[in-house]
Amino acid sequence: MGIILIIVYVIAGIIALFLLTALLTKKEFRLQKQVTINKPLPEVFQFVKLIRNQEKYSVWVMKDPNIQITYTGTDGTVGFTSAWVSNDKNVGIGEQEIMSVKENESMQVVIRFKKPFEGTNYALTTFTAHTPSQTIITQTFSGKQKFPMNVMNLFMDKLVGGDMQKNLNNLKALLE
Repeated sequence: MGIILIIVYVIAGIIALFLLTALLTKKEFRLQKQVTINKPLPEVFQFVKLIRNQEKYSVWVMKDPNIQITYTGTDGTVGFTSAWVSNDKNVGIGEQEIMSVKENESMQVVIRFKKPFEGTNYALTTFTAHTPSQTIITQTFSGKQKFPMNVMNLFMDKLVGGDMQKNLNNLKALLE
C-alpha cells in the first residue's frame, strides 16, 4: 500500500509541476531567423513571394515525397492558398494563406494546422537590401498556445527554429 501511495504522490507532483509551469509560461511565442543571400533584393523577393517555390527549399515539404499539395488563387498575391495533406506526422495536414504582400519589403502568411495538432500561426518574411547585390531575409514565426499546451512555447525554438533556419539556408543555396 505504501508504494502505491508514493506512486500517486509522484504522479500528482508531476502533474502539479506541469500545470504550474504552464501557468507561468507566456501563451504567445515568437521565433526569428535570418540569412543573407548574395542576390539583389528584387530577385530574391520575386522568388520567395511565390509559395509554390517552397517545394524547392522547405524542409517540411521535402520530409514527405508523397505529400499532396493543392494551390488556390494567384501565387504571390493576397488570398493565395497552399493546402497540404501528409501521412507523415511531422508534416500533417494544414494550409497557408498569403495575408499581405508589400512589394520588395515583406510578405505575411497565416498558417492553419489541422493535424496532428490544431493551431493558427503567422509567418512574416521581411526583405532588406544589405548592399545592391545582397539581401537580408528575416523570418518571424509567431502564435499562441492555449493553457496548458503553452508549456510547449518553452521548446518552440528546438521544435521549429532549426527547421526555419534550414529553410533559409536551403533558399540561400538555391538562389546563389
